[in-house]
Amino acid sequence: MTDPDLVTSTPVGGGAWRFPASEPLRLDSGGVIEGLEVAYQTYGQLNADRSNAVLICHALTMDQHVASPHPVTGKPGWWPRLVGPGKPLDPQRHFIICSNVIGGCMGSTGPASINPATGKPWALSFPVITIADMVRAQAMLVKALGVETLFAVVGGSMGGMQVQQWAVDYPERLASAVIIASASRHSAQNIAFHEVGRQAIMADPDWRGGAYADHGTRPEKGLAVARMAAHITYLSEPALQRKFGRELQRDGLSWGFDADFQVESYLRHQGASFVDRFDANSYLYITRAMDYFDIAASHGGVLASAFTRARHMRFCVLSFSSDWLYPTAENRHIVRALTAAGCRVAFVEIESDKGHDAFLLDEPVMDAALAGFLGSVERERGLA
Repeated sequence: MTDPDLVTSTPVGGGAWRFPASEPLRLDSGGVIEGLEVAYQTYGQLNADRSNAVLICHALTMDQHVASPHPVTGKPGWWPRLVGPGKPLDPQRHFIICSNVIGGCMGSTGPASINPATGKPWALSFPVITIADMVRAQAMLVKALGVETLFAVVGGSMGGMQVQQWAVDYPERLASAVIIASASRHSAQNIAFHEVGRQAIMADPDWRGGAYADHGTRPEKGLAVARMAAHITYLSEPALQRKFGRELQRDGLSWGFDADFQVESYLRHQGASFVDRFDANSYLYITRAMDYFDIAASHGGVLASAFTRARHMRFCVLSFSSDWLYPTAENRHIVRALTAAGCRVAFVEIESDKGHDAFLLDEPVMDAALAGFLGSVERERGLA
């Protein structure tokens, strides 16, 4: 549910943009959301010709607070390494936009929002959404903020899926795109891990068929297990071994089922902290949207055909050598399709043992690659 105090008509700084009923969001499922709200943050200012706007698309468990303190946890934003003065995404040069995806739980319309038809949370009556629906809502917000053309759209993981969808659906509104540690569709293994997480949530007695808000409960145990299972996929075996190995929490074994090993304690902490800032039903809806994502499906199964309208754009694709969730082979598949479509694309595989989460961590090569690519596009477009 959106805090009414967040709703604002001021386009700079952030808040939640409420669209009138005359501007509904039409969904791939055939459903319609009226009174759509999109929560967002902005950094910097639009230049005189409105040519310096950058949209950042967030990953599954992130939100719009990319470079500002999180209002629930108080922690810094999730990408302060890349967003800030003197950094690749610089509010002194760029007008940076990041919005919470629809279906999310940080102010955008989602299953925890109030259904105006019932006066109660949507819960499972919320329509199933897709990555394309998320991008459609972002496009509505960007236009409402007075931006006709984005200098760049940037995202990692699920954010990279949104970037691809932007390039397919709105190429005329983009100059460049950066896809980081992503894929053009989910593998069977990706879908399987998500299903384990969803089943953990739905097996929690406090889930109450999705109507837990009506009962004053939350499926915290199920959501924590879902987070623990997913978090394993974000890391690599070398990273886990380096950080934890088989180190014990205390001297000696408990000879029971307490967290004997440090890695067990770490995963339990990840699960427990996650439930304080994320909604269980949002987790169901967003993971399902990721599983449904298949950028080539509506183009005869040919990925290159999906990108043919984006020939004027410039692309940068980045992957990490130890990422087994969205491995380099998946990212190379995107690169080959972009090349076959006639697009200009730069590709870098970054050597790292940090796994999928490397795009959120200290990776100087990634920072330099992003800065170099955006600087090149700026010079080409006369923005440097």
